[in-house]
Amino acid sequence: MGIFDRFKRTDDKGQGKPDFSNVQGGGSSTARSPAVTDPIAGSGTAGTYIVVKGDSLSKIAKEQYGDASKWRKIYEANRDLIKDPDLIYPGQSLRIPQA
Repeated sequence: MGIFDRFKRTDDKGQGKPDFSNVQGGGSSTARSPAVTDPIAGSGTAGTYIVVKGDSLSKIAKEQYGDASKWRKIYEANRDLIKDPDLIYPGQSLRIPQA
């Protein structure tokens, strides 16, 4: 008998069983959380969008307008925040103009 044999768990057939006794509950999801907030009254803006990892302006435009080619509309509304339309970063808050 080895020094670690006493820690082995076995089932009825003598097979080792995984030990999940230290697993804690919690939640995890790969689903996107809602990132669009309420419209901004009188601003001509439909709302704001918080950029998440993997986003691009065309992907956001496809989600918001149903047309990826409308990415320039989002870019123009956020020229003060976006210097290069190919570089947006998770956590950025973008204005989404009305369609």
